[in-house]
Amino acid sequence: MSECNKSGVTFTLLGFSDYPEVQVPLFFVFLTIYSVSVVGNIGMIVIIKINPRLHTPMYFFLSHLSFVDFCYSSIVAPKMLENLVVEDRTISLLGCVVQFFLFGTFVVTESFVLSVMAYDRFVAICNPLLYTVAMSRRLCAMLVLGSYAWGVVCSLVNTCSTFKLSFRGFNTVNHFFCELSSVLTLSCSDTSLTQLLLFIFVTLNDVLTLLIILTSYVFIVVTILKMRSASGRRKAFSTCASHLTAITLFHGTILFLYCVPNSKNSRYTFKVASVFYTVVIPMLNPLIYSLRNKDVKNTFSKIKDIKFFFH
Repeated sequence: MSECNKSGVTFTLLGFSDYPEVQVPLFFVFLTIYSVSVVGNIGMIVIIKINPRLHTPMYFFLSHLSFVDFCYSSIVAPKMLENLVVEDRTISLLGCVVQFFLFGTFVVTESFVLSVMAYDRFVAICNPLLYTVAMSRRLCAMLVLGSYAWGVVCSLVNTCSTFKLSFRGFNTVNHFFCELSSVLTLSCSDTSLTQLLLFIFVTLNDVLTLLIILTSYVFIVVTILKMRSASGRRKAFSTCASHLTAITLFHGTILFLYCVPNSKNSRYTFKVASVFYTVVIPMLNPLIYSLRNKDVKNTFSKIKDIKFFFH
């Protein structure tokens, strides 16, 4: 066994190689999911861009949610698909660092974009007359830029802390991407500081974003229940339904991942749950928002009609 060092380090992503009989079927399943995710998220961004009626704060945030979903699924999915059909599953130290950093950045950014969207719904429902003033373009841009900036800070600190550790020359990561806890188990350095930083950032981000979301929806529910019109209540609830579904899927999966005990028997469950939030959720988000939104569906229908006309 080679000594610990900081040079010539490579990682092998084990992925789903323990189950060779299902790798080809998994390749086609994941390829389909990823393709739908790419088309759905890019399509959502294009639809919001070309329809002037969608140039509102809510859709501004939704376009960035689609961009973030596209980015972090694209960081993981192509390498995962490649490893399902090739024997050489190695990834360099630099490749692992880049994947780890970008993935962490966009996951943290998504959690804050979702909380910003909750605040947007709070202002729209609880203060509708002041909505356009309160949610100015400047504020919307600052909220989104702040989400990206905090994502970069969190990911940069965790990445630097992790890859300052020493690793052996060849390392087998029991995952399909450079996931932090799987990488830390391979280090021959003291990982207590890195684990502490991870715990602090994960706890801080989850508590802060969930606090913003829960507080916003408490005021939203109180406001909706005070409405006298049943149609008004239905309309208000319908504007929040897609966002609540996206929040439940994202935060529910993340919380489940950190509740899974760290044992050999649970690694497969951990991988399956990781697939859900790295590949499946980015596919579901554009479907959730488009299926329940008349403006998005109408714009999509117009695009199809234009294509049919040119054909």
